[in-house]
Amino acid sequence: MPGPQRYKPGDFLGIPKGEEGKPDAPFVIFPVSYEATVTYQRGTGRGAKAAIEASHQVELWDEELGMETYRVGIRTVDGFSSTAKPERALVELRRRYAVLLQPDRVIAMIGGEHSITLPAVQACAEVHRGLSVLQIDAHADLRDEYEGTKLGHGCVMRRASEICPIVQVGIRSLSLEEETYRQKGSITTFFAHRDRGRDVSDAVLAALTDTVYVTIDLDGFDPSLVPGTGTPEPGGLGWAEVTHLLRKVAANRRIVGFDVVELLPLGSNAVSDFVAARLTYRMIGYVVRGRDVAKL
Repeated sequence: MPGPQRYKPGDFLGIPKGEEGKPDAPFVIFPVSYEATVTYQRGTGRGAKAAIEASHQVELWDEELGMETYRVGIRTVDGFSSTAKPERALVELRRRYAVLLQPDRVIAMIGGEHSITLPAVQACAEVHRGLSVLQIDAHADLRDEYEGTKLGHGCVMRRASEICPIVQVGIRSLSLEEETYRQKGSITTFFAHRDRGRDVSDAVLAALTDTVYVTIDLDGFDPSLVPGTGTPEPGGLGWAEVTHLLRKVAANRRIVGFDVVELLPLGSNAVSDFVAARLTYRMIGYVVRGRDVAKL
């Protein structure tokens, strides 16, 4: 395993001294500690820190992609933390995200509850025309209002769908209200029960636009792989299914940003933290390969 000599506390991967991403790095890790609207198990506010700590155990050499992805330039920036209500906190998060955003930069946001996706989508839609969103998730998150707010984690994709088309994968929990809205809106849904054992990647690609923001709620995975999430749902996706889809999307569409959210650290059981860290690094590698931004 990677030795402690390369650890840089607070930085993704603990990249060796002198090899950190420069200010103009094409990839930025943006930790977000926010969980004001969580309605079941709390703790996702600690998710970004746990994922970054776990990333220090991720090998820099990616055996699937055959490269040390970090050499293209990955910089960890100061995180965002707030205990304010979403009506205030998400406005500030959008401002912070917009400052970091550049046309050729990909921000990898690590959270945090799923409501943090909305400011990222809003900011990306202003910079990248024709945006669509790929959502990997157990829950549809299409409620108009939940627990007294329209900006909570249960409403995030409803709000995003008011900005651009949404493609959902792995869905296995939604209300009648959400199903009714889903059938009317610009939303394409791939249900876990219906698509079990089927490669839906071509159909997903057909539903996406050329420019894509990817949001990965870790409860999209089966809880046998990722138990550390606020609202685990049985019957979820596997590692191979998710990475196959992400690799294909990155190869055929322009991914302009992504997030990995809803990590709830479980103390001594760090498997979920490590999956979040490994997935973030692998996702960056897929974008590098898709854009051919580095000759590694």
